[in-house]
Amino acid sequence: MALRIGDDAPNFQVETTEGKIDFHEWLGDSWGVLYSHPADYTPVCTTELGRTAQLGDEFASRNTKVLAVSVDDLESHQGWIKDINETQNCEVNFPIIADPDRVVATAYDMIHPNASATATVRSVFFIGPDKKIKASITYPASTGRNFAEILRVIDSLQLTANFSVATPADWVQGQDVVITPAVKDEEIPGKFPKGHTVIKPYLRMTPQPDK
Repeated sequence: MALRIGDDAPNFQVETTEGKIDFHEWLGDSWGVLYSHPADYTPVCTTELGRTAQLGDEFASRNTKVLAVSVDDLESHQGWIKDINETQNCEVNFPIIADPDRVVATAYDMIHPNASATATVRSVFFIGPDKKIKASITYPASTGRNFAEILRVIDSLQLTANFSVATPADWVQGQDVVITPAVKDEEIPGKFPKGHTVIKPYLRMTPQPDK
């Protein structure tokens, strides 16, 4: 059954390129991104894992841990990492799960039989410190992920978890945000001292409150 926003993120104990981990224990109080790869030594995945490594400081600054999963074994992963580091000018320093029995892929519904009976789709799960699914994005195997969007989603999730706001279309860090309908007009000055703009009674904008 597909995981939905608000569901508990299934826990698992697995072997990874960084040793054996218990997912929930490894995540601790951090946010997490769990994402899948159809197989080792595939071209698009090579660029994605390289990009993840290049963005290590960006994820760390957001208190976010990244965990990749591929259905191949550890020996294959280790050889592939050498290729990734060489071709993408990076140093892969985050865990890649060995999932030859499809335990994680199945728990997170990463295999879509109408696309492929064996290969995972490109799923991305955003997981909060409370171990619940906060968002997910699924691409076909042929489409590489947009990591600017992945970072943008993390920024939005973290902001909206702490303030009564939502982020509008194409929002990025530093731009104005939407005041949620649950906030009454008379509450706005106390909650948003930077001021606000009423475009319509249901569309009220305010500067990003944590900037």
